[in-house]
Amino acid sequence: MSTPTKEGVREGSLEMPQRHPLGWREPDFYNEPALLEEMERQFDICHGCRRCISLCQAFPALFDLIDESGTLEVDGIDKADYWKVVDHCYLCDLCFMTKCPYVPPHEWNMDFPHLMLRAKAFRFHRDGARFRDRLLTSTDAVGRLAGIPVVAQTVNAANRNAAARRVLERTLDVHADAPLPEYQARPLRRRPAARRAPPNATPEPAGPTRGRVALYVTCYGNYNEPGLAEDLIAVFEHNRIPVRLVERERCCGMPKLELGDLEAVERLKEQNIPMLARHVEEGWDLVAPMPSCVLMYKQELPLLFPDDPQVLRVRDAIFDPFEYLILRHRHGKLDTGFRNPLGSIVYQAACHLRVQNMGLKTRELLSLVPDTRIEVIERCSGHDGTYAVKRETHEFSMKIGRPVVERVRKSAPDHYTSDCALAGHQIAHGLGEGRGPEHPLHLLRMAYGI
Repeated sequence: MSTPTKEGVREGSLEMPQRHPLGWREPDFYNEPALLEEMERQFDICHGCRRCISLCQAFPALFDLIDESGTLEVDGIDKADYWKVVDHCYLCDLCFMTKCPYVPPHEWNMDFPHLMLRAKAFRFHRDGARFRDRLLTSTDAVGRLAGIPVVAQTVNAANRNAAARRVLERTLDVHADAPLPEYQARPLRRRPAARRAPPNATPEPAGPTRGRVALYVTCYGNYNEPGLAEDLIAVFEHNRIPVRLVERERCCGMPKLELGDLEAVERLKEQNIPMLARHVEEGWDLVAPMPSCVLMYKQELPLLFPDDPQVLRVRDAIFDPFEYLILRHRHGKLDTGFRNPLGSIVYQAACHLRVQNMGLKTRELLSLVPDTRIEVIERCSGHDGTYAVKRETHEFSMKIGRPVVERVRKSAPDHYTSDCALAGHQIAHGLGEGRGPEHPLHLLRMAYGI
C-alpha cells in the first residue's frame, strides 16, 4: 500500500486517513516546549513535501520563512515566527483530508490542522484574545443584539457606509472593504416558520434516513439568512419529509474553535448536544444548512469529546441537506418532477463540505434537473470565518479566492452558488458586479417551482 524508501520509511499510504482525537486534556497539551518541538517536526515534513502550497496562506508563510532563513531549513526559523503560520490557518482540514500523504496510519502521524488548533489553544490559554476576536466569534450575542429591528437597520446601514467602515477598521481592525453579513429585522425565530407545526405526513424511512428531520437552524440561518431555512423546509416538505425546528440554537462552536477557546466550545456543546440528542432519541434525523455547523457535529466535537455518548449519537444522526436528499433518492424517495430548468450553474464546493468525505452531493442532485449544466470549482473561496474580515488577513483571503472569482467571471453562468452562504458572498464581493449568489437550496426550490 505504500512505497519504501532507502531508509525503510513509507513515502505515503493509500489507506483511508484515520483522525485521532485531539487529546486537549492531556498534561502536555499546553506545554510550550513540547508544542514547539512538535511544530518543528511537522513543519520539517511539510518542507520536504510542499504539496499543500496552493491550499491557503499558512503553507506559503511557512515556506517563505524557511527559504529566507540562514540555513534554508526549519531549524533556521526563529520559533517566535511560528505564530505567523498559525495566524493563517483557519482549520479547513483540507490539507489532512485531501493532500497530505503522511497522515495516520502513516507512522509520521501528520495532522497539521490539529497542530495548528493546539497552537491556537495554547496561545488562547496563555494570552486570551483581543476584544475584536472575542466579538467576531460571539455570534449568538451579536446576533441577538443586531436582530433587534432598529439595531439591524443601523448596523446594516453602517456596514454599507464607507466612512463608518473606515472608523470600524481604525477601532477594531475589521477591514473596511470586507463583506460583512447583513442582519435581519425579522430573524427566522420571529417568522411563521418558527411557529408552524410539522405536517402530519407519515415518515418514510429510506436507507439510513428515518424520513423526518429536526432542523438545527444555526445562528447564521436565524439572524442573517432566514431564507436558507425557509427554502430547506419547502424542499423537504415537497419531498414528504416532515420538518420541525429544534426549539433553540446556540452557536455550534466553530468560531470559538478557530479562536482556540476550547472551554467555550465545551460550554456550547453542553447546551446544544443534550437538546439535539433528545430529538434523535425521539426518532428525528438532524439537518443544518451551514456546512461548518454540520462538520462541527460530525467531526470536530467527536474528536474533542470522543467518550461522550450523546456527542456520538448526534454525529451519527446529522446530515448535510443534499446528502440527506441524495440518500433518499437512492431508495426512490426523491421527487424528480422538476418544473423549471436552471441553465448553467457554477458551483463552488465549500471546504467544510469537501472534508466530510461524502462526495459532491449538491452537484449530483442539481444534475437531476433537466437542461441544467454544472461546472464545479473545488477551490477555497477565501472567506473562512473571521479570516476574510480581519484587517491583517483580508487581502490574503481575496488572493486565495481569486481563482474562484475568475472562473465564475469567465463562465458567466446563469447562477453561481456555494453550500456555504458566506463563501457565496465572498465570491460576489470579488466579482463586484452587484449580482449575488443563489444558495443551492434556493436553486432546488426554483427547479421544483414551489
